[in-house]
Amino acid sequence: MAFYSRVSGSVGMITLQNPPVNALSAAVRQGIVDTMHRALSEPEVKSVVICGQNGKFCGGADIREFGAKMTGPPLVPMVHLIEAASKPVVAAIEGIALGGGLELALSCHYRIAHSKARLGFPEVALGLLPGAGGTQRLPRLIGVPASLDLITTGRQVTAAEARQLGIVDEVTDLNAVDAAVKFAQSVADKSLDARRISTYPCPRPPDLDTIFERAMQQVRRSARGAIAPGTCVQAVHAAVTLPYAKGMERERELFSVLFNSGQARALQYYFFAQRAVSRWSTASGARWDTSKPRPVHKAAVIGLGTMGRGITVSLAQAGFSVVAVETQEKQLLEAKQAVSGMLERGAKRRGVPLAHDKIKYSCSVQAVADVDLVIEAVFEDMALKKTIFQQLSAICKPGALLCTNTSGLDIDELASQTQSPELVVGMHFFAPAHVMQLLEVVYGPRSCPEAVATAMQMGKKMGKVSVAVGNCRGFVGNRMLKLYLEQAFFLLEEGATPEQVDQVLEEFGFPMGVFKVSDLSGLDIGWKVRKADGLVLPAFTGTSARIRGGSRYSPLGDLLCEQGRFGQKTGKGWYQYDKPGGRVAKPDPWLFGFLEDYRAQHGLVARRIDHQEVLERCLYPLINEGFQILQDGIAAGPEDIDVIYVLGYGWPRHRGGPMFYASQVGLDKVVERLEHYQQIHPDVPGLQPCRLLRKLAAISNPAIHKWREVIQKPRSQL
Repeated sequence: MAFYSRVSGSVGMITLQNPPVNALSAAVRQGIVDTMHRALSEPEVKSVVICGQNGKFCGGADIREFGAKMTGPPLVPMVHLIEAASKPVVAAIEGIALGGGLELALSCHYRIAHSKARLGFPEVALGLLPGAGGTQRLPRLIGVPASLDLITTGRQVTAAEARQLGIVDEVTDLNAVDAAVKFAQSVADKSLDARRISTYPCPRPPDLDTIFERAMQQVRRSARGAIAPGTCVQAVHAAVTLPYAKGMERERELFSVLFNSGQARALQYYFFAQRAVSRWSTASGARWDTSKPRPVHKAAVIGLGTMGRGITVSLAQAGFSVVAVETQEKQLLEAKQAVSGMLERGAKRRGVPLAHDKIKYSCSVQAVADVDLVIEAVFEDMALKKTIFQQLSAICKPGALLCTNTSGLDIDELASQTQSPELVVGMHFFAPAHVMQLLEVVYGPRSCPEAVATAMQMGKKMGKVSVAVGNCRGFVGNRMLKLYLEQAFFLLEEGATPEQVDQVLEEFGFPMGVFKVSDLSGLDIGWKVRKADGLVLPAFTGTSARIRGGSRYSPLGDLLCEQGRFGQKTGKGWYQYDKPGGRVAKPDPWLFGFLEDYRAQHGLVARRIDHQEVLERCLYPLINEGFQILQDGIAAGPEDIDVIYVLGYGWPRHRGGPMFYASQVGLDKVVERLEHYQQIHPDVPGLQPCRLLRKLAAISNPAIHKWREVIQKPRSQL
């Protein structure tokens, strides 16, 4: 709703009231229309101020109304009513003016912003474009290049940048509403002819065609198949080439195309999925709303390799006091320098003070005796981690949480080395840890609810999206990834090339294909894990070379590592590079010959593999494993899996995540294709559709938000 009052005798004040961000719900829109009519009809009122309660102007449209029957006044006539008002209307922007909130501000005749306010058009992240004149007014106000930047990227600007661009008229460090009231009084008698943005001519730079051509090329490169950024460019183009009324029609047409697209549905689902994962639950019944996190003031990081450094930076930037421990003197000095550089770059980028004083370095594990929480971040070696957990259990104060940054080792095995196994949880960060947003919080069967709640809250304070997952080999992300990698190797054996597989996956929307990612992270990492699992055997021919434990196995990655081809670090892997450490992947003729020899040696006949098979073979087994994870109770719902895959594994956001994608394809189709491939490859267990997937497919592909009702209460996740 919108509350109306009169201040200073002659100023009508309209206050939006819809916590937490004063979204433009039907009730708020109705309130704005009613109060505007009232302000314009009262002769005592000479000017109007629009503001939002609780220090937030307006966060835009109410996304919960999307897909429902729209009620209340539409947004476009509402903003036109404000712009056409006969009395000056001033927007008092505090906190945020985003999306429809910024369109509301642009319909006002003047805009006053608080210095800490942020403004922007984030619609593109929801698969949409600003649909209430944003694409038509903004270019008229600040020109085409700046408008294209803001609208196609969805980036938010500070009040200072908004002032520089010309979006706002004044910026204040004081109370923005008071400043707006004073300003409204000062312009009460001024003509509004030059203040209605829709009447402005849109600036036409001489190189207009080049600007739009470049903008289209840029969005095609960065959008990776998402249609909204390119559609935003088309809408801004209409502002330059059409009169305002026709431009508004074009904006409406383009908005409608996006609104009804599968991509918009996927992006909006993902928007809510990110919020859903904070309402976590565990297989034993612990929940986000009944589990209280413990206070953490001082944290420690053990091991200052790449991951430990990133975690240290994340903790310091979040305001925690950090004890950073590295027992190797040389490594400690290198880590100090690296962390300092990361903190300096971060402070410069974010415009905040340096957090150097938050970190104390030590060569001794004893230095962690008084911390509230420890994150162990040494390399993936169970014996080493066990030793460290035994030490920590003896050194740390009672009640200190012991966390491990592991990508797949058994949390319970580590917990069993301590006197308080209930205080042990996994905190699986993703590299680089100070940049990547995802954190898998892994609970074992003995982890207490407070420990899970504390790790989840720590992640949030570090700016991460924390997802609670159960304890199993590889947890959620890496457990599913194993199936994806396995199929990619099999496709090479059967006739595909790394370039072909990667091209299909990149066209789907992944930033990098599976083989390019493997070269980037290092082939030797997976090789080490496979060796530890007893999968790497001496070279020999015949079918047994490609079977492990009765199931099909591809030794291709092992054979490449035996040749010293570890990827970018050695200049050769699945691709070749100009030099060790090179970044540009080029097809390698040697690999082509190597694959031919390998197939000949194992009696494999190369066949033509089409685009669709690559996609289905890589993605459907991964999705099937996701259903198995839900069935096992390792993840509480499909949203958890989708958020993990979008944030941690490069799954294209405009496809919602693997589980949402399966719901769009049709679960019956996923089952049918898995069965098809299983008949051809009976020795690949990952192609066998899991029970939960079959069950959901049998009940006519229910909407994804209904899946939880079908997932039976899981047994213990182990």
